[in-house]
Amino acid sequence: MRVSVSDAKGQLTELVRRAEAGDEVILTRRGHEIVRLVAIAAAPGRKGRRALMEEARSAAAAKVLSGPTAARSQDDLYGDDGMPA
Repeated sequence: MRVSVSDAKGQLTELVRRAEAGDEVILTRRGHEIVRLVAIAAAPGRKGRRALMEEARSAAAAKVLSGPTAARSQDDLYGDDGMPA
């Protein structure tokens, strides 16, 4: 839905309700789009934040365990004599 800024002044409450409901509300000035009203997603509660942290920890642990150790990460750059290959 496109509405001019001057028209939006009188119907701001209704435009906010529509944005909260998921409608795309775009405000225009002289025919050019200048603002998009978007509903803000609710911040996760304590349980949601804990779940996100656990997910991040497990993803990081999986990455750490799957790769080579730092001590052996560049072994392919050197020959058996310890000199650069």
